[in-house]
Amino acid sequence: MSCKVRLMEDGSLDEEPLTLKEIAYQKLCNNLDIISSHRPDGQRGLNPGIVLPNEICDGFLENYQRFNRPLDDSVIRLFEDTHRTSLKIVNLRNSTLSSIGLETLMRHKLFALSLWYCDMISVGSHHLLAHYGDSLRSLELGISSHLLQYAEPNEKEPVDFQLTCPHLRRLVLNGVVMHHRLQFAHLHDLGHLDLTSCVLANFSLEALGSLPNLHTLILFNVWPIANQLHAICCLRRLCTLDISISSSGNGHGTYDLPDQTLEMLMDNLRHLTHLDISGTNLAGNGVATKESTTTSGMQQSPKMEQHFALTDIPGLASRTQRPLQFLGLYHTAHWACKRHDIPALEVAGDANEQQILTAARYYHDRPVLLTRVLNDLYHLFRFENCKDIHTALDVVLSAMDRHLKFKHMQISGSATLFYIVKGRDRSKFGALLRNHIIRTLLNGMEMHITDDTMLRNGYLTLTQFHMPVDVLFEYERLIKILLHGVSKTEQEGFVQRIAIYLLNTLACQVDGRQKLFLGELGVVSTMFTLIKDRLTRSVFDDVMEVAWSTMWNVTDETAINCKRFLDGRGMEYFLKCLHTFPDRDELLRNMMGLLGNVAEVKWLRPKLMTQEFIEVFARLLDSLSDGIEVGGASASVVARVREREMASANHAYLRFQVSYNAAGVLAHIASDGADAWTIKTPSREHVLERMVAAIQRWNIKSERNINYRSFEPILSLVRCYETPQCQHWAVWALANLTQVYPEKYCKLVEQENGIQILNELIEHESPYCEIKRIARLVIEQCDSGSERMVVDG
Repeated sequence: MSCKVRLMEDGSLDEEPLTLKEIAYQKLCNNLDIISSHRPDGQRGLNPGIVLPNEICDGFLENYQRFNRPLDDSVIRLFEDTHRTSLKIVNLRNSTLSSIGLETLMRHKLFALSLWYCDMISVGSHHLLAHYGDSLRSLELGISSHLLQYAEPNEKEPVDFQLTCPHLRRLVLNGVVMHHRLQFAHLHDLGHLDLTSCVLANFSLEALGSLPNLHTLILFNVWPIANQLHAICCLRRLCTLDISISSSGNGHGTYDLPDQTLEMLMDNLRHLTHLDISGTNLAGNGVATKESTTTSGMQQSPKMEQHFALTDIPGLASRTQRPLQFLGLYHTAHWACKRHDIPALEVAGDANEQQILTAARYYHDRPVLLTRVLNDLYHLFRFENCKDIHTALDVVLSAMDRHLKFKHMQISGSATLFYIVKGRDRSKFGALLRNHIIRTLLNGMEMHITDDTMLRNGYLTLTQFHMPVDVLFEYERLIKILLHGVSKTEQEGFVQRIAIYLLNTLACQVDGRQKLFLGELGVVSTMFTLIKDRLTRSVFDDVMEVAWSTMWNVTDETAINCKRFLDGRGMEYFLKCLHTFPDRDELLRNMMGLLGNVAEVKWLRPKLMTQEFIEVFARLLDSLSDGIEVGGASASVVARVREREMASANHAYLRFQVSYNAAGVLAHIASDGADAWTIKTPSREHVLERMVAAIQRWNIKSERNINYRSFEPILSLVRCYETPQCQHWAVWALANLTQVYPEKYCKLVEQENGIQILNELIEHESPYCEIKRIARLVIEQCDSGSERMVVDG
C-alpha cells in the first residue's frame, strides 16, 4: 500500500500535500527543457554545465513515473554520461525501456534494480547482469520482465544463466524456469529470495542450503513442492516462509497429510515469524488427528496436548504460546481463516474486513490474488459496511497504480472505487485525493480502452464527481477516452450512452479553448456518425438526442466548430431528422439551439440563406407554447395540440424553446439587411411579421434551458436600428432572462454595458413602442436587482 490516503480531523479523506521537494520534481519532470535540450539527431541530451548528483537522479526517475508517464529510452538518454549523472536505485514499472536503455542504466553500477511490466526488455539482454551485476545488492525481475526468461507464456525451456551478482542481498524472480545447474552457493549475502511462480523443474532447493544469511523464502505459486519440503526444513534460519498458491485447482496445494506436514515445518523452522499457507490445505480441517499429535511415532506429553486444545489449526500447536507475527490463510481449505483460535497476531484471509485489508497489504505484488482481495472489498462496500474506508481506498488505488497492465485488476479496482465514492459528499474527498482517484481511473481506461467493462466502470465512477470542475486537470485525456467510448463501443450499448452523456456534460460547461479542442478531436464528425447510423435505421433514442445537444454545446461561441457543422453536411442531417422524427420535441429543441449558434456567426449566415431553410425556420416560429396556436392549423388540430399541452407542461416548454430559437436564427439572418436576403420567397417582410407575431405570444416568465456566458450576440441585435424586429427579439430575450433568473443575468447585462445600450435604444426614434417598453422592463429589473444586493449586503 502507498499509505498516502489519510483520515483528516474533520472526517474527510485526503492525501498529504506535496512536499517542496516533490513540487520541484514535478516541475522538472513536466519541463525537461530546464536541464536538457534536443540534439541535432533529435534526441534529448543534458545541457552543458548540468551535473546531477545521485540523490537528484534517483528521485527524478521515481517522480517522472509518478507525475508524468512511463519511462522510455528518450528519457533514459539523459543519463548516458556517468560522470555528470549518477544512479544507484532504479525502480521501473510499465516502462517501454529497451535493452539499450537498460544498458545505459546498468553502466551506473546500480545498487538496486527493479523491473515490473517492462516487456520490451528481452532475454537477449541477460548478459548485462554478467557485465554490470557486481555492484547489485537488490535485483527484482517482476511480471513481464523477460531478462531471464523467454517471453512466450508457454515456453518452459530454461535460459542458461548464472547469477553473477555476488553481493546480492535480495533477489526476486517471477516466472523464471530454473535450470538444474543454477548456482546459489556464492551468494553469501543473500537474505531474501522470492521465486514467485518460478518453475523448479530439475532444480533442487537443496542448492539454498549453503546460504548462511537466508531469512526469507517466498515460493508463492511454486508447485509441486512436496518433494522439496525436506530441503526447506534444512533452512533453519528462515524467519519468513511462503508456500502459498493462488488456486487450488488441479490438486495444487493439496497435501496428503496436511497437519503432519505443517507440524514438521514448525518443528524444524523454529525462528519462523511469518508463514503463508494460503490456498493450501495445510491448516487442516480444524480437528486434531492422531497423526498430527505424534512426532516420530511418539505420544505427545500432557503439556503439548494442552497446547492443541488452544488452536483450531493442529499443525501450529507448537506456536500457541509463541504466536506467529503473520499467518496467511487466504482461501485455505475448510475456511481456516474463519476459525476462532489462530496462533498469529495478524491473519490474511477473507473472514472480515481486517483480514481482507491485511491480505491486500501483504499481497501488493501478486495481481491475481490481489484482484480477488479487491473483489472481497467490492462485496464489503456493496453489501456490508467498511469501517476503515481510508485504508481500503489506499489499497485500491495502490493496487491499480502498481498493476496498470493487469486488466482484471483494473476492472475489479474500478468497480470497488465506484462503491467507495458513490453517494458520499464531494467535500469528504480532498482535492489531492479526488485527483488521484480520477487519474487512476483514466490510466486504467486508457490502458484497456477496448474493454467495455473497464470503460463502463470508469464512466460510472466519474459520474459521481462534479463535471467539469473535478476533471479539468485531465480534460483532454478524458475527452479522448469518451470519444472512443462513443464511437467504438457496442451500438446502442450502455457504454456508448453514458460516454455521450459525460461528453455532453463536459462540452456544456467549459470555455472556448476547450470547445476548440473538442472540435479539433472530431467531436462534430463523431456525432454525425451516430446521427447518420440512426437515420439509416430510423431509430430515435437518447444517443440521437444527446448527439445534437453535444453539437449545440461545442458550437456555442465557437465559430470554427459552427463551420465544422456546416462543412459536415449538418443542414442535410437537420432536415432529415426533422422529417424522420417530426414529433420529437427534445430533438427539435436541440437542433434549433445549435442553429442559433451558427446564425450568430456573420460570415456563416449566407449558408443559411436558402428558401428551404428559411421556410423551415419560419414554420417553426409557430410551434405551440403557453396556449399559443399554430397559424393556419385546423380547429381539430389545435384542439388536439392543446390537449397534449395540458397533459404535459414539458411539451409546451420544449415547443417554446423551438419557437424562441427559430426566431433567434431569423433575427440574426435579418440583421444583415435587405441586400443579404437573396431569396424571393418567403419575403423578408413576411418572415419578420411572423417573427413579431410569435414573440408577442410568448410568456415573459417562461423558464429556459440555456446558459448564456455572454450577451454580446444579443446586444449586437439591440443596436440593429435598421431592422426593429431584430431588436424586438433581442430585448425580449434580455427581459425574459432577467425576469426569470435575475441573480445571474442582471449582473451580466450590467457587466457588458447593456444598460447604456438599452437607454440609447429608448432614446432612439426608430424602435417602436413595444420594443422600448420591454427595454424598460430590463432596466427596471436590473435596478431592482442592484438595490436588493445593497440591502442584502
